[in-house]
Order: sequence, then C-alpha cells, then structure tokens
Amino acid sequence: MNEQTLAALGLSRPPFTKEIADADLWMPSSRQAVVDDLVGALEARQSALLVGEPGVGKTCVLRALRRRLPAERFRLTYCHNATLGRRDFYRQLCLALGLSPKATAASLFFAVSSHVHELSGARVHPVLLLDEAHLLHQDVLAHLHILLNYEWDSKALLSVVLVGLPELEDRLSFSTHKPLLSRLNARLRIDAVSCDDTAEYLQHRLSIAGTTKELFARDAVDLLHEHSGGVHRDLDRLADLALRDLVRRKRKVVDADHLRPLLGKATRAA
Repeated sequence: MNEQTLAALGLSRPPFTKEIADADLWMPSSRQAVVDDLVGALEARQSALLVGEPGVGKTCVLRALRRRLPAERFRLTYCHNATLGRRDFYRQLCLALGLSPKATAASLFFAVSSHVHELSGARVHPVLLLDEAHLLHQDVLAHLHILLNYEWDSKALLSVVLVGLPELEDRLSFSTHKPLLSRLNARLRIDAVSCDDTAEYLQHRLSIAGTTKELFARDAVDLLHEHSGGVHRDLDRLADLALRDLVRRKRKVVDADHLRPLLGKATRAA
C-alpha cells in the first residue's frame, strides 16, 4: 500500500501487514485464554501442545506468550525449521542457544542437556518453542521425551511447546510417541474466530494504523469473515485488497456490493 493510498484512507501505515509490534497484537478472549493456559503450564515447568489450522493465530499466541514471560525467569528459544534430521535439529538448537555445534548427535545432545542444567542452576527456566512441529522427522519426535528427562525423570528442567497443525495430535497418538505425549501436560487447540471477532479485529488494525473511521460496512465484514473462514492471514490479504480498490473507486466505505466482485476475482486468481 503506497503513501498516496494511505493518505486517502487517513492512515499512517499499512493496517493489514504482518509487520506489527507485539504490543499491538489483537487477541479475542478465546486466544487470551490459550495464552493464560500456556503461561500457567510454563510457570509450573510443564510442557505443552498447541494445534490449529493454518493462519488461525498460533504464532500470534507465541508472540503474546513471549511478552507475558519475564526474561529474568524464562529463556525462550524459538525453532521453526522442523524438517531436519536429529543431528541437524540439535545443531540448530545449539546455535539458537549460543552454543558451539558439535560433530555427532550424541555430543550435540550432551551440550544442550548441560546448558539446560546450567540455566537451572541460575534459576532460569528454559522453554523450547518448536513451530511447525507436525513436520518434525520421526527420529526427532521420538527423541524429544529424552530431552525432557533429567535426574532420573525427577526434575522438570526444560519445557517444550510443540506447535503445529491438528495432524500433530494424530502423530502423537501412536504408541511410539506415548512417552512424549504423557509429558505434554497442557494440550490446547485454536479455532477460527467468530464474525464479531472479525469486526473487532478489522477495527483494531485500522485504529493502530491511524484512523478510527469504520471503513468496512457490517455486510462487508460478514462477507470477509465468510470468505476467509476467520483465518487472519487470508483476512489481511482480502481487507488490504478491498481498501486499495476503495481508493481507486473514490468511495468512502467498503460494502458488500463493492466487495463481492473483488472476492470473486481473488478466488479465481488463487
């Protein structure tokens, strides 16, 4: 969205970009409850499973979680490259933790485990956030429960949060992964937002972009919600398209009659 379009809409910045500060994230009560449950689990030094369809806000929840956990008590490590084998997975984890990568999987595992012990001595609880976990290689997933096992499985020195698509639950239900599943104390799911949530979300994003005007009529909000399925990634794309077309047509508000042909074109293009 160029400066001329922003000025015509009374905006200081693009409203539906992914480049948004953690403090400006919008979250309905259902998402806030998920964040609260995750915070509670990590405060208790537990591990967690978080699943949801693509684009429903899993990463948004993780960003909100990052804001809620005090840095002096928690060390969060985020890993999203889930397609690695076990050795390369631990190598990536070592690099993320600021450790020197070793030659073998065993030495890498030892380096990570030793680091976890050191943090425990400093009274800092390490949390490993594994995004796109439904893509984890079988040997990595099968080995994760060992990473959570300290001092004869008597101390919770590390928490793991597995984040992925709902199919991750199916993978974890296999007997091979029962040792890991039994350690995931909090098992949470994110569903798509409601139509009222969509209306609130659109207005929130417009507000932080510099305007309190209602640029979307209610019938347009209903259409956007229906077309996006409440998935924010799709909603952002379609709302941005509608606003740019609004300026081109020199209209003041996006309504259903204006939006319907745009959505038809967007569907055919996809």
